[in-house]
This record gives sequence, C-alpha cells and structure tokens, in this order.
Amino acid sequence: QVQLQESGPGLVKPSQTLSLTCTISGDSIGSSEAYWTWIRQPPGKGLEWIGYISPGGIPYYSPSLKSRTAISRDTSKNQFSLQLYSVTPEDTARYFCVREVGYAQFEYWGQGTLVTVSA
Repeated sequence: QVQLQESGPGLVKPSQTLSLTCTISGDSIGSSEAYWTWIRQPPGKGLEWIGYISPGGIPYYSPSLKSRTAISRDTSKNQFSLQLYSVTPEDTARYFCVREVGYAQFEYWGQGTLVTVSA
C-alpha cells in the first residue's frame, strides 16, 4: 500500500515562497514508473493540477503556474517537493501530493495540507 504524507508550513506571507515536501512509503521514487504530482484545492473551489516530476526526474508544470513553480525530488529520502514562489492570498489552498500512473489517473493521495497565504 502506497502512502503519501505532505509536510510544510501552514502559513506563508505574501511574496514569500511556499515550500512543501511529500514523503512516500510503499514505493520508491527513484525506481517507480509513476508520476509524482502536486494538486491543490482553494477553499470552495475545484481541484487544480500544479505539476509533476516524471519517473526520469523531469518536472512538468501547469502553464498557468510554470513561471513560479519548482518540483524536485530527493531519491535518498524518498521524497518530492514543491516550491511556489511569490505567493499571494489566491494561492491559499489545500495542497495534495499524489501518485499519478497515467493521464489524470490519480492512484494514491496524501491527506492534504492547508496552506494559508496571509500577512
């Protein structure tokens, strides 16, 4: 059974960087064929796909967030991370890390972590 757990600050100030880490158990990010994905859901709104890091370690981002997003992985810690730069209150959302096995095939989800952007 694959389990994913998000961690990081729950409060970020505007213009700063949102940083989250997802710790994986039950699979190995260095050898898995899965795509490791970040998705968010603002309060009262739908899900928004942020991006993923591929089995080969190549990141791919949503065009709407590409200019201020970075996704990376640490195979030694079996983790992958999200950085979102220059945040605004509109980036307030619950952030989920997800194991994606094909286009929009989201197999396993973390429980999500709420990040609030506020001064």
